[in-house]
Amino acid sequence: MSRIPTSKYLFIFPGQGSQYPGIGHDLYKKFVVVQKIYDQASQVLGYDIAELSFQDPRAEINLTRFTQPVLLTHSIACLEAFREVTGQRIAASCAAGHSLGEYTALVAAGALSFEAAVGLVGKRGDLMGRYGDGEMAAFPLDIDTVRPVAEAHYCAIAACNLPEQTVLGGRGDDLDRVTEELATDHPRRRATRLKTEGAFHTYYMVEAASRFRESLTSVALVTPQIEVLSNFSGGIHDPDPERIKSKLFLQLFHPVLWHTNLLTAAQQNPTAIIEFGGGIGSGDTPDAKRPNLEGIVKKTYRGHPSPPTYHAVINERSLEQTVQVVLE
Repeated sequence: MSRIPTSKYLFIFPGQGSQYPGIGHDLYKKFVVVQKIYDQASQVLGYDIAELSFQDPRAEINLTRFTQPVLLTHSIACLEAFREVTGQRIAASCAAGHSLGEYTALVAAGALSFEAAVGLVGKRGDLMGRYGDGEMAAFPLDIDTVRPVAEAHYCAIAACNLPEQTVLGGRGDDLDRVTEELATDHPRRRATRLKTEGAFHTYYMVEAASRFRESLTSVALVTPQIEVLSNFSGGIHDPDPERIKSKLFLQLFHPVLWHTNLLTAAQQNPTAIIEFGGGIGSGDTPDAKRPNLEGIVKKTYRGHPSPPTYHAVINERSLEQTVQVVLE
């Protein structure tokens, strides 16, 4: 069988906002390797993450302390199912993740064990939910337009996903004032308030980051086996594990430079991008979901002289489709 060269694959992983009740249930029923992943996560976390993910009996999946391990577990389950079906024949030369997804990328790169990572993001999510403050809003405007208005009202840039998609964090009333001012000057560009427990990746997360530092510095992290992109710098992580930890610490209260990450990846000329985990859309089942990062990825590479193909593994159906393409 011919396939796309392994050196040209970029694996990407989504962050918060791509969780939903029922996530992972279809793959869990089919793959023993996925069942093992969920069992390992439950042992580390001290609660049944399969029950939480599949049934969400106490309506907890959208609480940050649960959302983060749910998504990391699902993303790694999708990756392991893909590896099993492809017989480990498809590898990546680079990995990237949006916010929480950066930790998943480090697992995929062999820098963090899955058990260490799920425990770490469980702690991260707990601290972000407990000590964070503020809210978030996404604006379909460029950062130079948004920044001065945001700063005039004590708000901060939280993420740059596209040249004209900027996310802000701040107190609810401050974000209201920013929204009103920008709407006056740009009436056709409507802001979207995000459902989060705080203004992630802004100064509102400094207390959470300070408390998270001990867990982060003590975790066993080694040099990645492939390149991993840093949300904080926008570039490729230094191979030194201690420098990686430092960037993960800073990531908590600095903007996610996701668009810059994708531009950095483009310099590697990937032939294909595969997104693992999560799912968005109004459907209630895994099969009804669509990938979280697809739109951003395709817009980023629009006009690129040799754009990579995009694929996803977020449920059983997309796994089958992607495997058929990459192994044809």
